[in-house]
Amino acid sequence: MKAVKGLDLERYMGRWYEIASFPSRFQPKDGVDTRATYTLNPDGTVHVLNETWNGGKRGFIQGSAYKADPKSDEAKLKVKFFVPPFLPVIPVTGDYWVLYIDPEYQHAVIGQPSRSYLWILSRTAHMEEETYKQLVEKAVEEGYDVSKLHKTPQSDTPPESNTAPDDTKGVWWLKSIFGK
Repeated sequence: MKAVKGLDLERYMGRWYEIASFPSRFQPKDGVDTRATYTLNPDGTVHVLNETWNGGKRGFIQGSAYKADPKSDEAKLKVKFFVPPFLPVIPVTGDYWVLYIDPEYQHAVIGQPSRSYLWILSRTAHMEEETYKQLVEKAVEEGYDVSKLHKTPQSDTPPESNTAPDDTKGVWWLKSIFGK
């Protein structure tokens, strides 16, 4: 599996919408408008904010990302979150490899070495079907079983973080752990 070389981390920062992903026990099954916002920290690490809406409430988790090997030019990052989100005490670290990014930094394919996780991301909430098919093909080229890929519902007008009540009890997270 090959990761992108020479990723411009500053250009990569900002909001990315989840167009499709492999189902994960860390995300609710019926989450909508799922997205990630990345912000470069002064120390070169990345602040990560993952958000999804479920039952009209905003579920979110914050974490950090950093280069797995600071000397490498490959886009192999580690992400660390503290769970559960309502009482963040247990660190969970995972791989975040940028497998493909288009020259304009508008579409990306994210995965990791075990091929258990896959995300297709876009700067916009919707993507042309032809572009989607091309990104799925990139995942196939990296050895992914794309039959597990699930499209993420996105609104025509994605919600803003402050327009919905937060799920402060972490109900979405608890349900996702039990496969609900």
